[in-house]
Amino acid sequence: MKKIISTTKAPAAIGPYSQAVKVGNLIYTSGQLPIDAATGSFPEGGIKEQTRQSLTNVKAILEEAGVSMANVVKTTVFMADMNDFADMNSVYAEFFAEPYPARSAVAVKTLPKGALVEIEVVAEA
Repeated sequence: MKKIISTTKAPAAIGPYSQAVKVGNLIYTSGQLPIDAATGSFPEGGIKEQTRQSLTNVKAILEEAGVSMANVVKTTVFMADMNDFADMNSVYAEFFAEPYPARSAVAVKTLPKGALVEIEVVAEA
């Protein structure tokens, strides 16, 4: 049986999807754009600020599900420009400690709303 996870501390879904779904002992988040839930806007700055906001949104969703970033087993990072990888990675490292989750990082042509990054995770409950 699946359980829908939702929090006002992360941006509401902007389409027909849930912020996260829990099935068994796994939590799957939808991709999190760098939208500040309080303002509805991207943070000022570039890839570092946007990465921090995306991961802050992921963290809020996981906390609503009763887990933390330490429970993440897999991440997928979508970036508009792979040249931003080093800066994204430096902020990403602030949110995860060893043992690190598995990760994929890919460049995509465009992201919704012109975002520079979008991040989704799978976590163990």
